[in-house]
Amino acid sequence: MKRYIGGTALGKSIVRKLLSVCLAVIALNASALAADYPSPAPPTDTSQYGKHFQRSMTLMESSTPTKRNTVRILFYGQSIVGQQWHTMVADDLRRRFPNTDFVIENKAIGGFSSQLLVRTMHYDVMPFYPDLLVFHVYGAHDKYEDIIREIRTRTTAEIIMQSDHANTWPQPKCTGDFWTEQEDWGDKMNYFLLPAVAEKYKCSWQPQRWEWVDYLKANNLQPKDLLTDSVHLNNQGKWLMAELLKRYLVYLGDEPKDSWAGMVKTYVVGKDIDWQGNKLTLEFEGNRIVALAAKGPAGKADVIIDGRKTSDHPECYTFTRPSGTPHIRWPAVKKFTFQKPPVLETWRAVCSNFDDAQKNFDFTVTGSATGPDGAGKATEKFVSNSGRIVIEPEDWVFEYDKSVSKKNAPDQFEVTWSVELLGTDRYAPPNADDPAKEYPTILASNLENTVHTLELIAEGPAKPAIAAIRIYTPPFK
Repeated sequence: MKRYIGGTALGKSIVRKLLSVCLAVIALNASALAADYPSPAPPTDTSQYGKHFQRSMTLMESSTPTKRNTVRILFYGQSIVGQQWHTMVADDLRRRFPNTDFVIENKAIGGFSSQLLVRTMHYDVMPFYPDLLVFHVYGAHDKYEDIIREIRTRTTAEIIMQSDHANTWPQPKCTGDFWTEQEDWGDKMNYFLLPAVAEKYKCSWQPQRWEWVDYLKANNLQPKDLLTDSVHLNNQGKWLMAELLKRYLVYLGDEPKDSWAGMVKTYVVGKDIDWQGNKLTLEFEGNRIVALAAKGPAGKADVIIDGRKTSDHPECYTFTRPSGTPHIRWPAVKKFTFQKPPVLETWRAVCSNFDDAQKNFDFTVTGSATGPDGAGKATEKFVSNSGRIVIEPEDWVFEYDKSVSKKNAPDQFEVTWSVELLGTDRYAPPNADDPAKEYPTILASNLENTVHTLELIAEGPAKPAIAAIRIYTPPFK
């Protein structure tokens, strides 16, 4: 006798219907919530709408029921991005482009300014490798530029840099030396520093700050009316931020494709490239290789890049975001590096003997494959015995956790993280049952952005069914 109706076919049907009703109620509630807020007036200037992210919009616009494109979108930054308004944008995109397969994530870290995010982006942004990055962060302008430059040189991501929302009334833009005449730092950033970064690296600069001001004035609101404190958004503020981005995400059919057409190239097997015996060879320039499966034989092939398998390229390994600090749950370490090639394994650091500020403490590290790999002090650069783990003193986050939480870390506190390979040594195509969908497998990512030679060597007479090889070439070096 079954205790749960979900265990039967009828039960599953009922559950699906109940879920459908719940989703409909949620949608109605969301619509009712939105109806309570006055809509923003049409923008007076749309000259920047859609600029510098038309590869992503073209993928969405050109998707059809028989050819579904995949679009990867990452929301990144600190607490403003982390307030989850991005779900309204994601829902809108899925409604507008029902034939697109979206992969959408939000990896924002509240409280992490540009000075901190410039370190964590290495295990957040680069492994995800988005088509489109929606980005906002406060902090130092030079570190902000470092973030943008690194992403544009190591991925093909198109970037929407969001201007700040108006948590206070902006002052007029000065006409002289902004370093001395523009008093407010936010005004310096939004009028001068960040637009220059966007122009330099060909990013989109979303003017939400000024549209936010227009909305406040049109509805007789003060900046605080859309906030819960001095900066964070209330429900109406989150709704407005989503609305302004939703209308900014437009397809420009007449826009020249020259600026983005070469970033991602797809080589169709049997047309652009083909098997020669049991080997498929492609010389390319770029740093990421993806195989798209076709329906057909489930053969396997070794992946060789520049004469070496993927796992023999140390740059193709990445560290995952580590577990959190004891109280704020920030990533306990901002960045890891290595001196000797890493291997696939999980790591554990055990931290003890914290001083009052939690700036200094002792720790040991152990890898699941490497084993015990040394001990260190947080105030000193640490290089593990194997050379597979390097931690700089600046990258420990316990002191920051204590300064905000006012709480002590427990003795013998554990931090865990893993090493992953961005690629594979052996391509085994997934089942490509739906001819309309893409079935991607990363063969290698995070290579040096230069010329390489890919070889796929089939294990036997049954070659793997591959529709195409896709190459990604970041636009800056």
